[in-house]
Amino acid sequence: MSTLPFDNEHAPLYSLGQVAEMLQVQHAYLRRLDQQEIVSPRRSSGGQRRYSRRDIMTLQHVTRMTGQGMTLVAIRRILELERELDEIRKELDAARARLREREHRPELADTG
Repeated sequence: MSTLPFDNEHAPLYSLGQVAEMLQVQHAYLRRLDQQEIVSPRRSSGGQRRYSRRDIMTLQHVTRMTGQGMTLVAIRRILELERELDEIRKELDAARARLREREHRPELADTG
């Protein structure tokens, strides 16, 4: 059975109005976050913003940070650093997996 769009956390399913209502924020706030490239939803064929579940989770995180008094510039940098940290963690996990494989299969170890 194929997966449905709502099974994919990256599927752009929610309109600006729906997200504003969910998060109890103003439409202008969401538009500003998009303009500032903090959370940039995809666009429908008609040009309307469409948010995914992943976007909404990020928006919740951003809203908490703005509530703590952080600027949008600082928030954008925090999100960039969080993404970089996620990538580094993935690389580290992959390196650890390769190391474990080499420990269990000595013939894969470098001889030089």
